[in-house]
Amino acid sequence: MTENKKLLIIEDNMERCHDLKTIFEFIGESCLETSSKDWKNVLLESEQYVGVLLGSLDEYHSVAELINEIIAVDETMPVILLDDVPMSGGISNKLSQQIVGRIEWPLKHNQVLEAIHSCQYCRDNQHAFNEHNKSLELFRSMVGKSNAMQGIRRLIEQVATTDASVLILGESGTGKEVAARNLHYLSNRSDKPFVPINCGAIPGELLESELFGHEKGAFTGALTARKGRFELAQGGTIFLDEIGDMPLPMQVKLLRVLQERTFERVGSNQSIKCDVRIIAATHRHLETEVKENRFREDLFYRLNVFPIEMPALKNRAEDIPLLINELVARLENDKRGSVRLSPNAIQSLMQCDWPGNVRELANLIERLCILYPYGVVDIKDLPSEYQKNDGVDSYPQPNLADRRSRISKEKEEDKAPRAAPAPITNLPENGVNLKEFVAKLEISYIELALAEEDWVVARAAKRLGMRRTTLVEKMRKYDLQKAS
Repeated sequence: MTENKKLLIIEDNMERCHDLKTIFEFIGESCLETSSKDWKNVLLESEQYVGVLLGSLDEYHSVAELINEIIAVDETMPVILLDDVPMSGGISNKLSQQIVGRIEWPLKHNQVLEAIHSCQYCRDNQHAFNEHNKSLELFRSMVGKSNAMQGIRRLIEQVATTDASVLILGESGTGKEVAARNLHYLSNRSDKPFVPINCGAIPGELLESELFGHEKGAFTGALTARKGRFELAQGGTIFLDEIGDMPLPMQVKLLRVLQERTFERVGSNQSIKCDVRIIAATHRHLETEVKENRFREDLFYRLNVFPIEMPALKNRAEDIPLLINELVARLENDKRGSVRLSPNAIQSLMQCDWPGNVRELANLIERLCILYPYGVVDIKDLPSEYQKNDGVDSYPQPNLADRRSRISKEKEEDKAPRAAPAPITNLPENGVNLKEFVAKLEISYIELALAEEDWVVARAAKRLGMRRTTLVEKMRKYDLQKAS
């Protein structure tokens, strides 16, 4: 798994800066805080940062001024703004491309996740981010930080601006059409049509008419002339999905189009010039199909100029958490509900085989949104075929669940030896400020637990017998933070 990059927080309100860092680290995001005066010294090695979060800026008259300076250091650095950052002077179209998210204060979990993921998309797809006239929406369909997905994105970048034929291989549901659309969108033909056709879904006797069109009266039912997919894609890209299912007679005619760059409509002898970039895809092993005489060898080599093999989801399980967040974000954006998955549920899904790949995962997330709208799904709530308990700890029960079991557990813990404060036999002569005494005692125990657990808040909270959110509030109340 690739190493997570840090988020740089530039905030001159020290109290809010501390709160931001605490919150981001609490949800598992590494971050580093600095001021608007010192940020340049921190951003020297910009490649280690996933993005920059801008808050209050005492050293700058406008946020645009600071963003311009950030671009001078790293032109592909994504920027997130807190909603109360003043926009005096306005933001130009160029600078607005640098801003990938705005989040409200106090922070909202959904907005934070979406902004962080937008930064990750930009940093993982810098070639797309540099194309300011291109949308990142398509690359959001290729979520993943695994080596396999980073390799796919590099291949797409290398071949996109050429006219070479591309053959996309991979199991069903791995995103072959998504890759094809990204190839078209990043190519010099992006302002022309992208025309897909599934060669396996159309009967062989109709496929020729679908691809090349027909003249009026060419066959029974041809009441008018009709353009085919190649004609509709003129100047753009045609995507031949499931090319391995194309009948052999059609393979011969397609080969002629690839060789001569011309074709005729059915029922016509007039040649039409073809300026189309061809991308094909199949889930079949075409080398085997060639050996068994089900696919033409010469066509295979014509199509296989630049092969791209999409990885199966089971081979990039580390991408599943990001994919889940992206799929949930899309459902929320389409107002089709929302759901959250517990860490154990995600860990369980990462152990599944996923024969349907990303399409199967998308269907599962949509099903969970219907079953548990706006709820939290634990491993026990998943369909039985997705429950993999190997190495997964049981998820802690809610406070009100199974009261008898909780009380029994507390009694057992009480029997275990633990350090207790020395008994007080008498009060000081001048009395004691009980509130102040209890506060100091609480601070000392919190600091001791944090130190023993290396300032991992969740584990320290467990040692103290309190919820993580309660401990975070007390840390904020007493201004407790790890020494730098």
